[in-house]
Amino acid sequence: MRPIPLQCCLAILAALGALAPAQADTVLDNANGYTLNSRNELLRFTSLAFDDKGRILAVGSAAHTRAKAPKARHIDLQGKTVLPGLIDAHGHVFGLGEMLTQLDLAGSATLADALTAATAYARANPSHAWLRGRGWNQEIWKLGRFPTAAELDGAVADRPIWLERVDGHAGWANTRALQLAGVTKDTPDPAGGKIVRDADGNATGVLIDAAQDLVAKVLPRQSDAQARVVLERALKQIAQMGLTSVHDAGINVSQDALYRSYADQGKLTARVYGMIGDAGADFDQLSAKGPLKTYANDLYALRAVKLYSDGALGSRGAALIAPYSDEPKSHGLLFRQDADIYAMMDKAMRRGYQVNVHAIGDAGNRQILDGYQQLIPRYKGKGGAALRHRIEHAQVVAPADIARFKTIGIVPSMQPTHATSDMNMAEQRVGPERIKGAYAWRTFLKQGSRIACGSDFPVESSNPFFGIHAAVTRQDAAGQPAAGWYPNEAMTLKEALRCFTLDAAYAGHQEQSTGSLEKGKWADFIVVDQDLFAMPAADIHKVGVLQTWVAGRQVFKKE
Repeated sequence: MRPIPLQCCLAILAALGALAPAQADTVLDNANGYTLNSRNELLRFTSLAFDDKGRILAVGSAAHTRAKAPKARHIDLQGKTVLPGLIDAHGHVFGLGEMLTQLDLAGSATLADALTAATAYARANPSHAWLRGRGWNQEIWKLGRFPTAAELDGAVADRPIWLERVDGHAGWANTRALQLAGVTKDTPDPAGGKIVRDADGNATGVLIDAAQDLVAKVLPRQSDAQARVVLERALKQIAQMGLTSVHDAGINVSQDALYRSYADQGKLTARVYGMIGDAGADFDQLSAKGPLKTYANDLYALRAVKLYSDGALGSRGAALIAPYSDEPKSHGLLFRQDADIYAMMDKAMRRGYQVNVHAIGDAGNRQILDGYQQLIPRYKGKGGAALRHRIEHAQVVAPADIARFKTIGIVPSMQPTHATSDMNMAEQRVGPERIKGAYAWRTFLKQGSRIACGSDFPVESSNPFFGIHAAVTRQDAAGQPAAGWYPNEAMTLKEALRCFTLDAAYAGHQEQSTGSLEKGKWADFIVVDQDLFAMPAADIHKVGVLQTWVAGRQVFKKE
C-alpha cells in the first residue's frame, strides 16, 4: 500500500474541519422561541440545546436544557426571537446567483428605466461579448404589449443582449442577438414556444417559452469558475435571508457535481433538495444509481425530477382550458402532448423518483392531474403515492380539479408572492370566474392538502418573510389592496409558518430531520429582529434576519 502524500492528508483534515459544526454541546439561553411540532402545535421555548454534531438535544426551559447538556457552552440571546430555519420549496439557486452577477431589471418601473439600465450595464462591461440580464415585466411598465428589439437596439446595438422576463418564460433580444440565433421571418415557432411577430410576420424581439432555446443554444457556455462564483453568490444571499434549506427546481449534471463538491468541502451553507431538470440525458446519467436520498449529513439530496407542462401567466404562456379573457385567440401553450409528458413522468416514477411538474394554467394542471391519476396506481410502492409527487405552482386550477390534489395525493407546491405580484394582471388574464380557483391557498388547506411554500426565486425575492407576509395578508409591501386581494384565500400566520417549514420539509421527504426544532432533528434555526407573533401582520415583510444556523453551525451573522 502506497503512503498517502502529506498534502492529501492536509486537504482531508481541512475538509473535515470545515464540515465540523460546534466542537461542544451548545445551549441558547434567553430565547423567545417558536416552533411547530409534528402534531401541528405551536410551542414556545426559552432555551435550545444541540450537540457537537449539530443535532438537537432538548428544547424548552433553561432548567430542562441544562440537565440535557450540563457541560455545554452557553449563548445568551437576550430575548431575541428564534424560529426553525425556513425552507424554500421551489427556487432556482444558480438562477439566483446569475441574477446577482448580471443586469437586474426587477426594479425598472418603465421601459425607459430598463433601457437606461441596459445602456449603463453595457458601458460598465465593455469586455462582455454577450450582455445578459433578467427581471423585466411589461405589465408593470403598462405597455399593453411586449418590448421590441428595435427599442433595445437604442440601448445596445454593437453586441448581442438577452434579457429574460421576470418569470423566466420569455426573453427579450436585440437585433444582434436575433441574428446570431438565426431568427428570421421564416423561422417557425418551435413546439411549446412562440416567436412574437409584427403584422408582417417579422420577429419583434421577444421569444416565449421553448422559443427561448433559439437564443440559449448560441449563448457562451458558463465556465466552471463562473459556476462557482454564481453558486457562492446565491448561497450567501440564501443564508442572509434565513433560508436553511432550498428545493432547487431543475439542476443538470455539472450543477449536481458542484453541489456534491461543496458539500464535501463544508461549503454548502444551506441544505439542497435537488430536482433533476427534465427526464432526458441528464436524468439518464444522474439516475444511473437511483435516487440519492441523502448525502453529507443531509446537506444534499437528489431524488426528484422537474418537468414542465406549460408556461407562465404574465407572458400568456400558461395553458388555459378556455381562451385568455384579454386575448380571446389564445389558450396559451402546453409544452408537450399528453402521451409525451406522461411517458416522461412514467420514466421517472419507474426509477423511483418523485415527479414535480410545473403547471400554471388550468389546462396545464388538468393535464398533469390526469397523468398522475393514470400513473400512480401502477406503482404500489416505488413510484407510487408514497413518493409525494407534486405540482409546482398550481396557480390557476379549475375549481373542480382542486379536490383531485387531495384524492390523488398530490402536494401543491405554491409561492405566495406570486399572488401579490400577479394581482395587477391575473384577473385580466382569466376573468372573474376562473380567478376563484387561482392562488387558492385556503381552499387547498381546507380540504387537508399540505402546501409546500416557496418563492420561485429569482422570479420573486428570495426573502421568505415576503412570502409569509403575502400568505397572511394577500397584500403587497405597500399594504395594497387595503382589504387584501381575495382575502378569503389567506392563511393564518401559523399556517404560513408551517408551509415554509414542516410542510416544505414534508414535500422533500425530510420532515423527520428538519422543519421544526425538536429533539433529534438538525439544529437548523434562525434568529430574527422582531417577534413574528407579536407584531402587526402588515409589517411581517420587514422582519430581518440576525443569524442563520445550519446543523449547529452559524452560516450568517448580521454585522
